[in-house]
Formats: sequence, C-alpha cells, structure tokens
Amino acid sequence: MTTFLEPSSFFQVRPSSVRAFSMPFRSYVVCCSNGNPSTVVLLGSSRDLESRERKVVRLGLPSKGRMADETLSLLKNCQLSVRQLNPRQYVADIPQLSNLEVWFQRPKDIVCKIQSGDLDLGIVGFDTVCECGQGNDDLIVVHEALGFGACCLSIAIPKYGIFENVNSLGELAKMPQWTKDRPLRIETGFSYLGNKFFQEKGFEHVRFQRSEGALEAYPAMGTTDAILDLVSSGTTLRENNLKEIEGGVVLESQAVLVASRRSLNMRKGALEITHEILERLEAHLRAIGVVTVVANMRGNSAEEVAERVLSQPSLSGLQGPTVSPVFRSRDGKVVLDFFAIVICVPQKELYKSVQQLRSIGGSGVLVSDLTYIFEEETPRWRRLLSELGL
Repeated sequence: MTTFLEPSSFFQVRPSSVRAFSMPFRSYVVCCSNGNPSTVVLLGSSRDLESRERKVVRLGLPSKGRMADETLSLLKNCQLSVRQLNPRQYVADIPQLSNLEVWFQRPKDIVCKIQSGDLDLGIVGFDTVCECGQGNDDLIVVHEALGFGACCLSIAIPKYGIFENVNSLGELAKMPQWTKDRPLRIETGFSYLGNKFFQEKGFEHVRFQRSEGALEAYPAMGTTDAILDLVSSGTTLRENNLKEIEGGVVLESQAVLVASRRSLNMRKGALEITHEILERLEAHLRAIGVVTVVANMRGNSAEEVAERVLSQPSLSGLQGPTVSPVFRSRDGKVVLDFFAIVICVPQKELYKSVQQLRSIGGSGVLVSDLTYIFEEETPRWRRLLSELGL
C-alpha cells in the first residue's frame, strides 16, 4: 500500500525537522502502528533531512596542493593539528575540538557544500568564495586574511600583435576590433566574476570561454584574445609572452575562513567551535613577526625606568613596558638598583629597538619569538556576532 502524507502529519517524524520542498519525492518503507508495512512518500529531500538532523559540525579543508599544505600548517601552528588516520581518507578530526569533523574537498566543492548544508565551515581562497558563492547571503567570511594563498584575479593580454601598445583596461575597451559579431574573447575559470566586472566597466562586446588550467597557452593558439586568471608572481605570464594591464585586477585574494550563516545560527556547537578557531587564528596571526625583548636597566624606581623606555618611539610595546625589580646581593645585603623590562616589538625593527635600549642604559638583552598574542576580545568575533544579529 502506498500512502501520500504531508511530513507534518507523519507521526514518526518530528514536524520541526521536516519541511516541504519543490524537489523530487522520496519514498520510505515504514512499519505503522498496526504492524503492516507501508510506503510513505515525503514531500522533501532526504539530503536536506540529513543535513538538518546532523549533530556534528563539519569543516571543509582543501584536499591537495599548496593551499592544502599551508592550511594544515597554519592549523598546526594554532595547536589544531588535523588527525588523519589514513592519507586516502577524506574524513579526519581535530582532537582539540570535539564534535568537529574535517572533510577534505576541492575548494570549489567546499563552497558549494557550505551552501547546500553539507559543510558548516571551510578554509578556501576568497576568489573561490566569490566565484562559487555568487553573492549568496548565507556565506559569511569569518576571517578574511589568513596570511597565505595571496594572489590577484587579473586580466592578461599578449605582449605582441594588436595588443603591443595596449597597457590599460581603458585602452583595451577602446580597441575597434570588438564588435557584436567579433567580441573580445576571454578564457577563464571565473566567468561569474569576469562577467560582473566587465559589465561594471561598461564593456559591450565580451564573450567568456570557460576553461580550467593552463590558460596562458590559449592566446598563442589563437582561440582567445585575453585570459582572466589568478596571478601571484606573474612569472608564468611573462614566460608565455603575456602581460597584466593597468586597471585589470578584478579581485585580490588570499585564504579565508568562511561559514554558513544558517549553520552558525542553527547548528548546535557551530558558533562555539567557530569562536575557538577564530580566537586561535587571531592570536597566532597577530604574533607573527613580533618578538619579546627582555633587558636589564639600572634605575632608582620602576617609574623612572618606564619613563626612559617610553621616551623611545620603538619601545612602547603592545600597551607599554612591563617593569619588574631585579634583586641583587651586595656585601651580604639585598639591593635594588636594577629593573627588568619586557616589551614586544616588530621583528623587522628589532635591531633599531636594541640600539634604543642601549642608548638608555639597557643591557643583557634577551630576544624570543612569540607564538600567540591573545587580546581581551577578538575584534572579528564581535563583527561576526553583529553580522548574525546576536
């Protein structure tokens, strides 16, 4: 017997976990109260049910390549090492974060699966978020600068032929060759961002030809006029007789932490896990390039020493120097005529800071790297809560 029921009227399914969709019906064989099996057709997607009923939070990470390696390295430096029992498995975990699964996926799939509800969080390039997300309001960039994967989505044209004297986007637009019957042909894997950009710039005759990989070869083949691709150093462009043009940068990108607004609001534990990941990321990234400097300095009081330290522009530290007494033994008595100061300075200004310390009587200078700098509150956390209306 086949019975068609509205999900809310089916006694074995909680009404709060089912909603109707204009999607193909799914049928299930169940045992009713009289003991007879029946086929029940639910108005909804089994995949949506699984997503809504899932208890564990899922984090998507790139599965291969340089982006994958740098992502794992960053997480490890944040004491969030990913534990993968088998390198061929696509599911792993992070022991420090309970109730979290790590799924290794292609970057594009990470964004798509965050939107579909199969993943809750992900680390991918900002370019991928923009191209695959296409302005989806459910996607929230939680941290926009993870410090690796930096590149630009740029237009590149040949250095030769009709493009030899073309060096800007404006000059490219004014070329008489582009007509309705013969548009500017652009090879790219970023057709959404490319189309949006060229429309905003007022181009009338453009055709995007979607391709993946080795785009630099297409202009020389004669199958396209320009390419729109990710550029980091620009070496590959130069080696293939291509050049970037002024005004041709569509997007600046690097690795970001992205999340589903729906998951953060509805998935139990998702917001708390996001908070901890964000705190660890912020603390570690803030500490990169900063060192701790400890030095001894003769003085009559902590205030006097602090005043001398603060008189130097490179020695103010995060909020100011920490000044502590140094007790010494002299002729069998404990004397206090030295103080230890502790400051944090940018590594690139270390030698300048040491010179300034010496100029005000500092000695015995010790330098050590920092791993974390935790602030009172993570600024991006407050921004995220505001974005969520919390």
